[in-house]
Amino acid sequence: MPKDINIRKGLDIKLVGEAAQSTTDATRSNVYAIKPSDFHGVIPKVLAKQGTEIKAGEPLFHSKTNESILFPSPVSGEVVEIVRGAKRKILALKILADKEQEYVNHGQQDVASMSGTEIKTHLLTSGCWPFIKQRPYDVIANPEVAPKAIFISGYDSAPLAANLDYILKGKEKELQTAITALSKLTAGNTYVATHKKGNSPLNGVSGVQKTTVSGPHPVGNVSTHIAKTEPLNKGEVIWTIAAADLVIIGELLLTGKFNAERIVALGGSGVKNAQYYKTKIGAEVATVVYASGVNIENIRVISGNVLTGDNVKPDGHLGYYHTAINVIPEGNDYEFFGWNKPIFNKISPSRALTFSWLFPNKKYDLNTNTNGEHRAFVMTGNYEKVFPLDIYPLQILKACAVNDLDAMEQLGMYEVAPEDFALTEFICVSKQPHQEIIREGLDLMLKEIG
Repeated sequence: MPKDINIRKGLDIKLVGEAAQSTTDATRSNVYAIKPSDFHGVIPKVLAKQGTEIKAGEPLFHSKTNESILFPSPVSGEVVEIVRGAKRKILALKILADKEQEYVNHGQQDVASMSGTEIKTHLLTSGCWPFIKQRPYDVIANPEVAPKAIFISGYDSAPLAANLDYILKGKEKELQTAITALSKLTAGNTYVATHKKGNSPLNGVSGVQKTTVSGPHPVGNVSTHIAKTEPLNKGEVIWTIAAADLVIIGELLLTGKFNAERIVALGGSGVKNAQYYKTKIGAEVATVVYASGVNIENIRVISGNVLTGDNVKPDGHLGYYHTAINVIPEGNDYEFFGWNKPIFNKISPSRALTFSWLFPNKKYDLNTNTNGEHRAFVMTGNYEKVFPLDIYPLQILKACAVNDLDAMEQLGMYEVAPEDFALTEFICVSKQPHQEIIREGLDLMLKEIG
């Protein structure tokens, strides 16, 4: 019988512009881009120089610290530009796509007869390894360290996130193949979490420990599942894989092709036709956004969800791990005496001059305005109301801010990822960048402790 995870602490942010469950092919992108910044902590070593003709699934670069971890091209074509920033840091590799796509043939695999070592080698050589992340540190998994368990979240509770039940529909064979393969990489359990009231294709997979989740966001975050099922201790490693990435892994094992196809949810109050679009990793977001049409001129385009996604220009590209593109109004205006009058059109966990608690199902048209400026941390007790982990969020943020490694360890830093602090950042009256603080803290721990 599935284990049931129910949380009470959290906050559902209901926004206008949820994607309708219909899928259209996006306008074909001419140029695709892979950004090394999507792979945190990876220093890229370029394999495909500018002007190189490349096939889909052929590596563009590898990790400088681990040459076995390859990063493949999502399409076939010519590497037309290697974008560099300060100190010649590589910001993106751009590929001009061929009209007729060619794929590297990695060979069909009989997963049932393969050993764990063979599967690991195949995932590394085919470029699928970057889909596997690890806790602690929320970075690409070290293939040399076996995990005590693997966690897969089949439910995304973030605002305007893609409905995984919908985008995974019809991919049962790929999901089962990927899970069968990944289960051989750990001596422990492989956990799959789905929504208690959902109808996920992952409900039918075998060879896993199933959990059901219910409650407000961040109930879909994998950290919540780990904390409630198999908490992480010092010296232990857990691997995590996004459900949408299982489809790419499964298709590669079944067909031998690295098919970087994504079904992404286009949402937000800034678009006219919020629905799902079929595109590929690294595609120009304009091929999705402007195919739908925009309602206003002053917009922010976000690759990913509105809490953790990347701010991209309309000529930017879909992030490697993202299954949503959101368009919301840019909040660069100021509300006169906004701090001293009743507020009916915004969400707040506080009941001081705000009334969103009276209308729990109301959808809001929010913009990017922070409604305040950066200041020192204020002790309000609000963070704990939206943070379901058995961790003191304010104390761990302060420990990260002052680089106190001992306190970070004692407070449970090994269990968290930046996304776990998206809600505390959203409600923060001090306007502190919580996710950035946690990311810097994790980087420091990785450097000093390893």
